[in-house]
Order: sequence, then C-alpha cells, then structure tokens
Amino acid sequence: MRDMHGREIEYVRLSITDRCNLRCVYCMPEGGVQTLRHEELLSFEEIVRMLRVMTSLGIRAVRLTGGEPMARRGCLTLAKMIRDIPDISHLAMTTNGILLKGRVREAADAGIDRLNISLDTLDAETYRRMTRGGDVADVLAVIREAADRGLKVHINAVPVRGVNDASLVQLAALARDLPLDVRFIELMPVGYGKALSPVPTEDVRAAIEDAFGPLSPDPAPHGMGPAVYGKPAGFQGSVGFIGAVSHAFCGGCNRIRVTPEGILKLCLNHREGVDLRALLRCGASDAEIGEAVRQAVLRK
Repeated sequence: MRDMHGREIEYVRLSITDRCNLRCVYCMPEGGVQTLRHEELLSFEEIVRMLRVMTSLGIRAVRLTGGEPMARRGCLTLAKMIRDIPDISHLAMTTNGILLKGRVREAADAGIDRLNISLDTLDAETYRRMTRGGDVADVLAVIREAADRGLKVHINAVPVRGVNDASLVQLAALARDLPLDVRFIELMPVGYGKALSPVPTEDVRAAIEDAFGPLSPDPAPHGMGPAVYGKPAGFQGSVGFIGAVSHAFCGGCNRIRVTPEGILKLCLNHREGVDLRALLRCGASDAEIGEAVRQAVLRK
C-alpha cells in the first residue's frame, strides 16, 4: 500500500485505550483527562477485523499503544488474537512497564516480540516527579526480565531541560550493561510539552560521546521506526536518537495510526481522520473498509 509520495505503508500504531496509570508531565495534567466510555472503544473483535482488512492491503507490523495499553483489561489476550492473524510479522507494545511486572513471560507467550518501554531517568525521585507517582524499581525489574527472556527492548526517554537532563548519560549506560537500545526522543512542542524545554538531539549525543567515546554507526536492524543508532565501544546494545523536531523524518514515514475509538490518522499531529468505527458498526463490507483505508493512505 503506497501513498501519493511513493512511501510503502506497512506499519500501524494502534492505540487501544486512552487510560494510563501514570500522569507524566509532558503527557497529561496531574488530575488526568476525561476518558472514553468502554462502548466508545473498538472491541477486540472489531480491532482484529480491521487489522485483517489492513493486512490485505500490505500492513505487516503492529504496535500497541495507549495511554497505557496494559491499562485495558485483556490487553495480552488481544495481543495473542493479533499475532494469530497470518500476515502480521511483527508485534510490539509501547508501555511504561509498571503493569507488566510479573507478566513479561505472558507477554512473550502472547506473541509480543518487542517492548518499547518509556523511561526518562534512573533516578527514583526524578522518575516519581516526572510520572507523578511511579516507582522506577518496577520498570527496571520488567526491563531486566524482558532482556533475560530474549525480548527485544527499546527504552524510550524524553530529555527535558532542567528536569532529567542531568541523568541522561546514566540512562544510556543501560545499553552498555544490557542487550537493549536506549533511544532519546526530542520533546515535541505539542500538548503539555509546550510548557517544557526540550534538549536538542545534538546536545544529548554530545553528552553521551563525552562520557563513552565516539558512537560508531550501527547498521543492524532495530525495528521499523525513524531512530538513528550508534554504538560506543564495549556496549552490548545501542543508543538511538529520534530528532522529532530538529531532524525531520517525514519523508521516510511508513506508518498510520488508529485511535482507541477507531479514527484512522495519517500522522500523529493530524486532528482529522477516517472514522473506521462507524464503518465497522454500520454494516460496511471488508472491501468497503479496505477502500476507505486505501483512499486515506493515498492522501498521506
């Protein structure tokens, strides 16, 4: 499935809930947000039907997100249902990790082959402040268990000036000690991130090279995202950078997004989209749903 720029669209980022057990400072207010009613969410059966249609158009990779996907009851049951779709070759989940404690084996058995774990600092107090209540020890326990079980692990960190920028080198050292990737994602000036100060990718890279020496380009496959990876000498894993603002990567975008209520979006920043839930619930055929997706992607 190609868009009007010739990009091959094969990856869907699927949000299955807007709920989260944390209140990260760049994501939502301390009191949380008004959440969707259960009946407003796509059901598991609707999600599977939608993905079967999408795979017929060329989608091969799925990443479960939220909110926090594990906050939706039955998340790992859904993962198994998705993995059973024949043409799905890659299933990942973005998570803060806390609700996965003690369930990493269950996630692996469900067919999840990569965890993108949000972790902005190793300092317990800074983590508590940034997440408004989280315990970093729980996240680290999940990371170590996932690495021990051979799951691919990406650590996603958002550097924020004056908040966690003093501990980024310590965070990068996880990739020295464990076979995983630590990725630094530039804070985007959207939503609650507008009130915070980003740390440019080049500044983060310079700090890491000062601490560990030059980053050699790492051409090994790391997934289907836009990160650029490097590897200091002696590291088991790699360090990645996603310059969401300073280094545009739209030209290579290969993904589409679906919100919890079934809105197909062609870009994270687009407000408008195609209401797939309405099509799924009004009796539209698979062919009609597929054509709606195909026409939307052509406009990406």
